[in-house]
Amino acid sequence: MIGIIGIAIIFVMVFGGYVLHGGKLEIVLEAAPWEMIMIGGAAAGAFVLANDMAAVKRTLKDIGKVFKGAKWKPADYRDLLCLLFELIRLAKANPVAAEEHIEAPETSAIFGRYPRIAHDHEAVELICDTMRAASMNYDDPHQVEEVLEKQLEANLHHALHSSHALQSVADGMPALGIVAAVLGVIKTMGSIDQPPEILGGMIGSALVGTFMGVFMAYGLVGPFAAKVKAVVEEDAHFHKLIREVLVANLHRHPPNICIEVGRQNTPHRMRPSFSALEEALRAVKSDAA
Repeated sequence: MIGIIGIAIIFVMVFGGYVLHGGKLEIVLEAAPWEMIMIGGAAAGAFVLANDMAAVKRTLKDIGKVFKGAKWKPADYRDLLCLLFELIRLAKANPVAAEEHIEAPETSAIFGRYPRIAHDHEAVELICDTMRAASMNYDDPHQVEEVLEKQLEANLHHALHSSHALQSVADGMPALGIVAAVLGVIKTMGSIDQPPEILGGMIGSALVGTFMGVFMAYGLVGPFAAKVKAVVEEDAHFHKLIREVLVANLHRHPPNICIEVGRQNTPHRMRPSFSALEEALRAVKSDAA
Protein backbone atom coordinates (compact mmCIF):
# COMPACT_ATOMS: atom_id res chain seq x y z
CA MET A 1 0.00 0.00 0.00
CA ILE A 2 2.77 2.43 0.91
CA GLY A 3 4.36 1.83 -2.51
CA ILE A 4 1.17 2.85 -4.32
CA ILE A 5 0.91 5.96 -2.15
CA GLY A 6 4.50 6.88 -3.01
CA ILE A 7 3.88 6.53 -6.75
CA ALA A 8 0.70 8.62 -6.48
CA ILE A 9 2.57 11.40 -4.66
CA ILE A 10 5.29 11.45 -7.34
CA PHE A 11 2.80 11.82 -10.20
CA VAL A 12 0.61 14.36 -8.41
CA MET A 13 3.52 16.57 -7.35
CA VAL A 14 5.35 16.50 -10.70
CA PHE A 15 2.45 16.85 -13.11
CA GLY A 16 0.27 18.84 -10.73
CA GLY A 17 3.05 21.36 -10.21
CA TYR A 18 3.61 21.57 -13.95
CA VAL A 19 -0.06 22.28 -14.64
CA LEU A 20 -0.38 24.77 -11.78
CA HIS A 21 2.64 26.62 -13.16
CA GLY A 22 0.78 27.05 -16.44
CA GLY A 23 2.19 24.14 -18.39
CA LYS A 24 0.13 22.48 -21.10
CA LEU A 25 -0.30 18.81 -20.30
CA GLU A 26 -1.53 18.06 -23.82
CA ILE A 27 2.00 18.31 -25.25
CA VAL A 28 3.33 15.80 -22.72
CA LEU A 29 0.41 13.39 -23.13
CA GLU A 30 0.64 13.48 -26.90
CA ALA A 31 4.37 12.76 -26.98
CA ALA A 32 4.58 10.41 -23.97
CA PRO A 33 3.40 7.18 -25.70
CA TRP A 34 6.00 7.47 -28.48
CA GLU A 35 8.76 8.46 -26.08
CA MET A 36 7.81 5.54 -23.82
CA ILE A 37 8.09 3.15 -26.76
CA MET A 38 11.63 4.36 -27.45
CA ILE A 39 12.88 4.80 -23.88
CA GLY A 40 10.98 1.97 -22.20
CA GLY A 41 11.55 -0.40 -25.11
CA ALA A 42 15.27 0.32 -25.24
CA ALA A 43 15.55 -0.04 -21.45
CA ALA A 44 13.69 -3.37 -21.55
CA GLY A 45 15.90 -4.60 -24.39
CA ALA A 46 19.08 -3.59 -22.55
CA PHE A 47 17.78 -5.30 -19.40
CA VAL A 48 17.13 -8.56 -21.27
CA LEU A 49 20.50 -8.29 -23.01
CA ALA A 50 22.37 -7.85 -19.72
CA ASN A 51 20.66 -10.71 -17.82
CA ASP A 52 19.84 -14.36 -18.39
CA MET A 53 16.24 -15.54 -18.39
CA ALA A 54 16.34 -16.74 -14.78
CA ALA A 55 17.49 -13.29 -13.63
CA VAL A 56 14.82 -11.60 -15.75
CA LYS A 57 12.08 -13.73 -14.20
CA ARG A 58 13.44 -13.22 -10.69
CA THR A 59 13.63 -9.45 -11.14
CA LEU A 60 10.07 -9.23 -12.44
CA LYS A 61 8.94 -11.30 -9.46
CA ASP A 62 10.94 -9.20 -6.99
CA ILE A 63 9.27 -6.00 -8.20
CA GLY A 64 6.26 -7.20 -6.19
CA LYS A 65 8.34 -6.65 -3.03
CA VAL A 66 7.98 -2.90 -3.59
CA PHE A 67 4.28 -3.26 -2.75
CA LYS A 68 4.27 -6.35 -0.49
CA GLY A 69 7.21 -5.43 1.72
CA ALA A 70 9.26 -7.94 3.70
CA LYS A 71 8.29 -11.59 3.54
CA TRP A 72 8.97 -12.33 7.21
CA LYS A 73 6.68 -10.79 9.83
CA PRO A 74 7.08 -10.57 13.63
CA ALA A 75 5.07 -13.79 14.08
CA ASP A 76 7.48 -15.59 11.77
CA TYR A 77 10.48 -14.60 13.88
CA ARG A 78 8.68 -15.89 16.97
CA ASP A 79 7.83 -19.14 15.18
CA LEU A 80 11.43 -19.53 14.02
CA LEU A 81 12.68 -19.24 17.60
CA CYS A 82 10.11 -21.82 18.71
CA LEU A 83 11.12 -24.17 15.91
CA LEU A 84 14.81 -23.89 16.76
CA PHE A 85 14.00 -24.40 20.43
CA GLU A 86 12.18 -27.64 19.66
CA LEU A 87 14.98 -28.96 17.49
CA ILE A 88 17.80 -28.02 19.88
CA ARG A 89 15.91 -29.36 22.89
CA LEU A 90 15.24 -32.66 21.13
CA ALA A 91 18.82 -32.93 19.83
CA LYS A 92 20.19 -32.58 23.36
CA ALA A 93 17.71 -35.06 24.83
CA ASN A 94 17.57 -37.63 22.02
CA PRO A 95 19.98 -37.12 19.10
CA VAL A 96 18.61 -40.11 17.19
CA ALA A 97 15.04 -38.77 17.30
CA ALA A 98 16.25 -35.32 16.18
CA GLU A 99 18.05 -36.86 13.23
CA GLU A 100 14.74 -38.02 11.77
CA HIS A 101 13.51 -34.41 11.59
CA ILE A 102 16.81 -33.11 10.21
CA GLU A 103 17.11 -35.73 7.47
CA ALA A 104 13.48 -35.50 6.33
CA PRO A 105 12.14 -32.01 7.16
CA GLU A 106 9.36 -32.36 4.57
CA THR A 107 7.76 -35.13 6.67
CA SER A 108 8.79 -33.75 10.07
CA ALA A 109 6.02 -33.05 12.56
CA ILE A 110 8.12 -30.27 14.08
CA PHE A 111 8.67 -28.46 10.79
CA GLY A 112 5.05 -29.14 9.89
CA ARG A 113 3.88 -26.97 12.77
CA TYR A 114 5.55 -23.98 11.09
CA PRO A 115 4.44 -24.20 7.42
CA ARG A 116 5.73 -20.77 6.33
CA ILE A 117 9.23 -21.68 7.49
CA ALA A 118 8.98 -25.24 6.18
CA HIS A 119 8.21 -23.90 2.70
CA ASP A 120 11.34 -21.71 2.68
CA HIS A 121 14.00 -23.93 1.15
CA GLU A 122 16.90 -21.69 2.18
CA ALA A 123 15.88 -21.57 5.85
CA VAL A 124 15.24 -25.31 6.09
CA GLU A 125 18.52 -26.13 4.35
CA LEU A 126 20.44 -23.81 6.66
CA ILE A 127 18.93 -25.36 9.78
CA CYS A 128 19.29 -28.97 8.70
CA ASP A 129 22.81 -28.67 7.28
CA THR A 130 24.13 -26.96 10.40
CA MET A 131 22.50 -29.39 12.82
CA ARG A 132 23.65 -32.33 10.69
CA ALA A 133 27.21 -31.03 10.86
CA ALA A 134 26.92 -30.75 14.65
CA SER A 135 25.72 -34.38 14.88
CA MET A 136 28.82 -35.45 12.90
CA ASN A 137 31.08 -33.79 15.50
CA TYR A 138 31.92 -30.95 13.11
CA ASP A 139 31.12 -28.67 15.99
CA ASP A 140 33.88 -26.07 16.19
CA PRO A 141 31.67 -22.98 16.71
CA HIS A 142 34.13 -20.61 15.05
CA GLN A 143 34.55 -22.73 11.92
CA VAL A 144 30.81 -23.30 11.60
CA GLU A 145 30.12 -19.59 12.09
CA GLU A 146 32.62 -18.73 9.36
CA VAL A 147 31.04 -21.24 6.96
CA LEU A 148 27.55 -19.95 7.71
CA GLU A 149 28.66 -16.34 7.27
CA LYS A 150 30.06 -17.10 3.82
CA GLN A 151 26.92 -18.99 2.87
CA LEU A 152 24.68 -16.13 4.00
CA GLU A 153 26.82 -13.60 2.14
CA ALA A 154 26.56 -15.66 -1.05
CA ASN A 155 22.78 -15.99 -0.66
CA LEU A 156 22.40 -12.27 -0.03
CA HIS A 157 24.56 -11.40 -3.04
CA HIS A 158 22.37 -13.61 -5.22
CA ALA A 159 19.16 -12.14 -3.78
CA LEU A 160 20.38 -8.58 -4.43
CA HIS A 161 20.85 -9.22 -8.16
CA SER A 162 17.33 -7.94 -8.92
CA SER A 163 18.08 -4.66 -7.18
CA HIS A 164 21.36 -4.25 -9.05
CA ALA A 165 19.66 -5.05 -12.37
CA LEU A 166 16.94 -2.44 -11.77
CA GLN A 167 19.52 0.13 -10.70
CA SER A 168 21.48 -0.47 -13.90
CA VAL A 169 18.32 0.23 -15.90
CA ALA A 170 17.70 3.38 -13.87
CA ASP A 171 21.28 4.57 -14.49
CA GLY A 172 20.85 4.20 -18.24
CA MET A 173 17.41 5.75 -18.64
CA PRO A 174 18.48 9.43 -18.63
CA ALA A 175 20.85 8.68 -21.51
CA LEU A 176 18.10 6.84 -23.36
CA GLY A 177 15.90 9.89 -22.80
CA ILE A 178 18.56 12.01 -24.50
CA VAL A 179 18.59 9.55 -27.41
CA ALA A 180 14.82 9.94 -27.79
CA ALA A 181 15.16 13.73 -27.54
CA VAL A 182 17.87 13.81 -30.23
CA LEU A 183 15.65 11.78 -32.54
CA GLY A 184 12.89 14.32 -31.89
CA VAL A 185 15.25 17.15 -32.79
CA ILE A 186 16.22 15.34 -35.99
CA LYS A 187 12.54 15.04 -36.84
CA THR A 188 12.07 18.75 -36.10
CA MET A 189 15.02 19.76 -38.29
CA GLY A 190 13.38 17.88 -41.14
CA SER A 191 10.42 20.25 -40.82
CA ILE A 192 12.39 23.47 -40.45
CA ASP A 193 10.24 25.16 -43.07
CA GLN A 194 7.16 24.96 -40.81
CA PRO A 195 5.83 28.06 -38.98
CA PRO A 196 7.18 28.81 -35.47
CA GLU A 197 4.10 27.58 -33.61
CA ILE A 198 4.44 24.13 -35.21
CA LEU A 199 8.20 24.01 -34.68
CA GLY A 200 7.67 25.01 -31.04
CA GLY A 201 5.32 22.08 -30.51
CA MET A 202 7.75 19.68 -32.19
CA ILE A 203 10.67 20.90 -30.06
CA GLY A 204 8.50 20.56 -26.94
CA SER A 205 7.66 17.00 -27.93
CA ALA A 206 11.34 16.24 -28.42
CA LEU A 207 12.18 17.55 -24.95
CA VAL A 208 9.56 15.23 -23.47
CA GLY A 209 12.04 12.42 -24.22
CA THR A 210 14.66 13.92 -21.91
CA PHE A 211 12.00 14.53 -19.28
CA MET A 212 10.64 10.97 -19.47
CA GLY A 213 14.09 9.41 -19.21
CA VAL A 214 15.05 11.41 -16.12
CA PHE A 215 11.59 11.13 -14.54
CA MET A 216 11.39 7.35 -14.93
CA ALA A 217 14.98 6.85 -13.75
CA TYR A 218 14.85 8.92 -10.58
CA GLY A 219 11.12 8.88 -9.89
CA LEU A 220 10.27 5.21 -10.51
CA VAL A 221 12.93 2.67 -11.47
CA GLY A 222 15.62 3.96 -9.08
CA PRO A 223 13.28 3.97 -6.05
CA PHE A 224 12.03 0.52 -7.07
CA ALA A 225 15.63 -0.75 -7.00
CA ALA A 226 16.25 0.85 -3.60
CA LYS A 227 13.05 -0.65 -2.15
CA VAL A 228 13.84 -4.14 -3.43
CA LYS A 229 17.30 -3.89 -1.87
CA ALA A 230 15.87 -2.74 1.47
CA VAL A 231 13.33 -5.59 1.56
CA VAL A 232 15.93 -8.22 0.61
CA GLU A 233 18.31 -6.99 3.30
CA GLU A 234 15.51 -6.96 5.87
CA ASP A 235 14.51 -10.53 5.02
CA ALA A 236 18.16 -11.58 5.30
CA HIS A 237 17.95 -10.99 9.07
CA PHE A 238 15.68 -14.05 9.26
CA HIS A 239 18.45 -16.35 8.09
CA LYS A 240 21.07 -14.55 10.16
CA LEU A 241 18.94 -15.34 13.20
CA ILE A 242 19.28 -19.05 12.41
CA ARG A 243 23.06 -18.68 12.41
CA GLU A 244 23.11 -16.90 15.77
CA VAL A 245 20.97 -19.53 17.50
CA LEU A 246 22.74 -22.57 16.05
CA VAL A 247 26.21 -21.19 16.75
CA ALA A 248 25.12 -20.53 20.34
CA ASN A 249 24.02 -24.15 20.47
CA LEU A 250 27.48 -25.27 19.34
CA HIS A 251 28.89 -23.33 22.28
CA ARG A 252 26.94 -25.81 24.46
CA HIS A 253 24.55 -23.24 25.86
CA PRO A 254 21.19 -24.49 27.17
CA PRO A 255 18.27 -24.22 24.71
CA ASN A 256 16.71 -21.25 26.54
CA ILE A 257 19.97 -19.30 26.35
CA CYS A 258 20.38 -20.10 22.65
CA ILE A 259 16.89 -18.79 21.96
CA GLU A 260 17.49 -15.65 24.01
CA VAL A 261 20.65 -15.00 21.99
CA GLY A 262 18.48 -15.23 18.87
CA ARG A 263 15.81 -12.96 20.32
CA GLN A 264 18.39 -10.30 21.17
CA ASN A 265 19.73 -10.45 17.59
CA THR A 266 16.28 -10.05 16.03
CA PRO A 267 15.64 -6.62 14.44
CA HIS A 268 13.88 -4.43 17.00
CA ARG A 269 10.56 -4.03 15.22
CA MET A 270 10.39 -7.79 14.59
CA ARG A 271 11.62 -8.86 18.02
CA PRO A 272 9.11 -10.66 20.25
CA SER A 273 9.04 -9.47 23.83
CA PHE A 274 10.64 -11.68 26.46
CA SER A 275 7.29 -12.51 28.03
CA ALA A 276 5.59 -13.24 24.68
CA LEU A 277 8.39 -15.59 23.68
CA GLU A 278 8.34 -17.30 27.07
CA GLU A 279 4.62 -17.90 26.68
CA ALA A 280 5.16 -19.35 23.19
CA LEU A 281 7.93 -21.63 24.46
CA ARG A 282 5.75 -22.84 27.32
CA ALA A 283 3.11 -23.77 24.76
CA VAL A 284 5.77 -25.68 22.79
CA LYS A 285 6.82 -27.58 25.91
CA SER A 286 3.20 -28.31 26.75
CA ASP A 287 2.51 -29.70 23.26
CA ALA A 288 5.66 -31.83 23.42
CA ALA A 289 4.62 -33.28 26.74
